[in-house]
Amino acid sequence: MTDETNQTENESEKNQRVEQPQTAEEKIIALEAQLDESRNDALRHQAELENFRKRVYRDQEQERKYSTLPLLSDLLPAIDNLQRATESAKESENAASLVEGVDMVIDQLLTVLERQHCKKIEALGLPFDPNFHEAIGQAPSPAGYEPGTVTMVTREGYQLHDRVVRPAQVFVAASASS
Repeated sequence: MTDETNQTENESEKNQRVEQPQTAEEKIIALEAQLDESRNDALRHQAELENFRKRVYRDQEQERKYSTLPLLSDLLPAIDNLQRATESAKESENAASLVEGVDMVIDQLLTVLERQHCKKIEALGLPFDPNFHEAIGQAPSPAGYEPGTVTMVTREGYQLHDRVVRPAQVFVAASASS
């Protein structure tokens, strides 16, 4: 067994000697080849990174471009219903049916907003909050309202998740001394 081990070690040494360059010129050539290979790897990795960046940018642009598609799909039936209501009003003398149809469309649109996580900002009877309400005037405090309380909403406000889309326009109860 010792002879076999020595013979294997001798073959291994011969292989190493064959693989390793013998002269300085051979070492230079080997190092230049290794350098070229490393440069090619670096260029390939740079190209892959640039392609990845372009692909991510293109995907983000597509996502932004079509991000409103679900909202539009939800809004189109409401538009169809408004068109039907106006067509029906032209044919009918009854304004009550038009009002009823428009009220149904308003309910449908509010449902679409809720599905998109957009909700009304509650205001009436609550203390004025400048983060959610836009005061357009003050009025003497009606019975049951304390000063600084919202007494009338002239335009509904909405918020998307925790961000205000549009503040509610309100009248605020003034103190008796004002």
